[in-house]
Amino acid sequence: MQHFPYIGSGPYCYANAFAMMFGQHAPSTAVIEFATGSPFGMQLVGGCLPFFDPFGWTSEAGFDAALDAMGWTSSVTSGGNAAEAVERLRSELVHSPVWVGPVEMGWLRHQPGKDGPIGADHYVVVIGLANDWVQLHDPQVYPFATLPIGDFLTAWQAETIDYGTPFTMRFGFRQMRVVDEDDEIRASLPAAIRWLSMQEPRHMPEGTIGNGEAAEALASMIDAGCDEDLRAHLIHFAIRVGARRLADAATCLSRIDYTDAAHIASEQAALTGALQYPLVAGNDAEAADLLRRLAPTYQRLLEALRLH
Repeated sequence: MQHFPYIGSGPYCYANAFAMMFGQHAPSTAVIEFATGSPFGMQLVGGCLPFFDPFGWTSEAGFDAALDAMGWTSSVTSGGNAAEAVERLRSELVHSPVWVGPVEMGWLRHQPGKDGPIGADHYVVVIGLANDWVQLHDPQVYPFATLPIGDFLTAWQAETIDYGTPFTMRFGFRQMRVVDEDDEIRASLPAAIRWLSMQEPRHMPEGTIGNGEAAEALASMIDAGCDEDLRAHLIHFAIRVGARRLADAATCLSRIDYTDAAHIASEQAALTGALQYPLVAGNDAEAADLLRRLAPTYQRLLEALRLH
């Protein structure tokens, strides 16, 4: 079946925050996400927490390479205490909005049901700071949201996020060269191959596995009894973002005539997206079967990218 691109809502805070900072010169979010390397692999962090992104990948790990492939640069600061972070933020907001994150989503109390840490990372764009209130564009469908600065700082400290540094912000986004979207895709391919081949050295929790091994292990976990925390993580976040990333990867690969690789990425997207219903409905054996069908596709995609 011919690949059919996806356009719609979903947990795409990273690419959407990039697009806001780029403004009128922003590539499509599909190209941005491709440039970050996020579609190229799967990992089971610590042997128990699944993500449909590469072994060792985090949003921070994919940032600089993506920015360079798209022809942009920016400045970054992090660390210090809350008072120092507020002053840095206030100073930069005089010039332009500021990319902020990772933040702990559970402390973003403008989102319904958020009343404490949930261990979920998120990215927002801060557009104003006045009278102890922060105004921000939250890509999780909350434009012009406001938040008391105390809650914002608790979220920004990101104590419950297992990567990054507290109070990280990026600013001064500057376009250094104009890059055609197809050239951005091509420039991102070496990083995609490195991620998919699990060659990016990262400090990972003991027991972390990737790609086909991760898919097989997750299938066995689900067969043995999918606990409700794992099910919630998969159906509310991991599957949604994973399937979209892969759909966007297929779209991008098709654009530059990587036909075989695009077909495999589209197959991965379909298998990942198909996990949603059986896991919601409790048909765990069907979900495990889909994961076992997904497992060999990572090596197939790697070979297709290398051989093109």
